[in-house]
Amino acid sequence: MEKKNNINIKIKANNLMGRGEFLKRLGGGAAVTAAALAGCDKSAVSTSETLGEVPTDKMTYRVNKEKGDRVSILGYGCMRWPTRKRDDGEGEEIDQETVNGLVDYAISHGVNYFDTSPVYVRGWSEKATGIALSRHPRNSYFLATKLSNFSNHTRENSMLMYCRSFEELQTDYIDYYLLHSIGGSMGEFNSRYIDNGMLDFLIGEREAGRIRNLGWSFHGRKEVFDEILALHEKVHWDFVQIQLNYSDWRNARGNNVNAEYLYAELEKRSIPAVIMEPLLGGRLSNVPDHIAARLKTASPDSSVASWAFRFAGSKENVLTVLSGMTYMEHLQDNIRTYSPLVPLTDEENEFLYETAELMLRYPTIPCNDCQYCMPCPYGLDIPGILLHYNKCVNEGNLPASSGDENYRKARRAYLVGYLRSVEKERQADRCTGCKQCNPHCPQSIDIPREMRRIDEFTEKLKQKLEF
Repeated sequence: MEKKNNINIKIKANNLMGRGEFLKRLGGGAAVTAAALAGCDKSAVSTSETLGEVPTDKMTYRVNKEKGDRVSILGYGCMRWPTRKRDDGEGEEIDQETVNGLVDYAISHGVNYFDTSPVYVRGWSEKATGIALSRHPRNSYFLATKLSNFSNHTRENSMLMYCRSFEELQTDYIDYYLLHSIGGSMGEFNSRYIDNGMLDFLIGEREAGRIRNLGWSFHGRKEVFDEILALHEKVHWDFVQIQLNYSDWRNARGNNVNAEYLYAELEKRSIPAVIMEPLLGGRLSNVPDHIAARLKTASPDSSVASWAFRFAGSKENVLTVLSGMTYMEHLQDNIRTYSPLVPLTDEENEFLYETAELMLRYPTIPCNDCQYCMPCPYGLDIPGILLHYNKCVNEGNLPASSGDENYRKARRAYLVGYLRSVEKERQADRCTGCKQCNPHCPQSIDIPREMRRIDEFTEKLKQKLEF
């Protein structure tokens, strides 16, 4: 209780002083700054010595009231399994040994919900997830996957994808099955699930027990969300997966809908919410330095990411919060946050709403590194390009003009980092503007436009042009 009170006192103090005064005080000495930013660096948060032991028996669980499932509040998103170079040197493959180790560690520390899809990790995720989970008793975990029939909506293709998921996952039933990425238009929804009879088929599969819970994931327009939700009386949606984080709660960008609205509509109908993008594609763990300092000052012993996970998990109608954990240190940090979950206070919620407003002053491209835009037919590393740009925004290495005081330093950091992050032949200048990627982006990013903008900016830096 004393620790929570201290946090609240710090939050209130930060709220009373303006941003300028807060940063002024924070930067008053090197020791203060170093202490405030400890934990922003990956190496600073990756050890038990820094953050403490990882509990094995304190995981918070939520109960699916209709089915009785006792689900861990931390769910494992299997869209970012680690890969490695193939032994023959021809491309990459899933690092199955590492995947097995991550799954074993997660289960031994209380995680029991695993979410995958036929399209994750270049189509490899379901098989890798199935191999890892099949080594554990089937009743020790809940398995979620999706009908990801984006490009071919025929019944034949959709049925093939559905049946293959069972084979890849080595199971005879799916605990949580989703219609994948709903929200573009009702015409698209009807083509993917109604006209081909797939929704009726999946309802029948639920009645037969091969699907235990039927739901859908949402990216897109409010009117589509409302219309699909209205099918609840006919279909009886068992759950809905939505994007929810403290940035999108009231300030969703692009065609996304404020999470506050989405969550409230589900809560009204007592439909459990499964949460994706609690970190907004990693952007809420890799925040600008002044935001990181603000969060670390409010709670020095907590990681920057833990604030976002506590926010998502504190909503009572949330069944589980998904995180795509590639590295062991990320898994460990999230287990700590949810073992047990300490719900946010009203003061802490307000603190995060104010933090989100501050972040809006430093706009980034809303790329979540979901990889839905890949592969690019012309070989571009689209997520790599966008994430490098965002990293430079967050680190202050994106000069507003050639007259900036730190222009030379920022220019070098941007260009060197770009070359290291994205192979030369896969950079933005190779974009042809074909727009094949745009329909697949859940964030509705106009990818060719961003490629042009980034390429033009890069050329100005390369040629040392004034702007």
